[in-house]
Amino acid sequence: MASRRNLRYSQLPGDEDGQYDVNSRGRKYDPRFDYTPKSLDRIPWKSIALAVFLLVLGCFLLFLSFFIFTGHMGGENSQASGLLALGILTFLPGFYETRIAYYSWRGAAGYHFASIPSY
Repeated sequence: MASRRNLRYSQLPGDEDGQYDVNSRGRKYDPRFDYTPKSLDRIPWKSIALAVFLLVLGCFLLFLSFFIFTGHMGGENSQASGLLALGILTFLPGFYETRIAYYSWRGAAGYHFASIPSY
């Protein structure tokens, strides 16, 4: 294949006059990267409900596997290990997203409802 070393690239224009406004901190202000904080604080209720459901289901499956492993319930160890694997797979994402939702609700720095994917 032939190489394309002789291609010439040109810089794309950024603004009509090539300059952006400077804000109070002395940094360039580019209006293309503006965002409205209200759009970041929309609460994804469906995602939070799914996260809480996964958290509760994961806790339930983990408790069931614990009771089977310790002999408080009838069952085999293969059933308990399957429930343990399912419990871990449902508990971890539920806990993660519920934690993000809780810290966003509390107003902790660095946590926003926009970090939770909405369905």
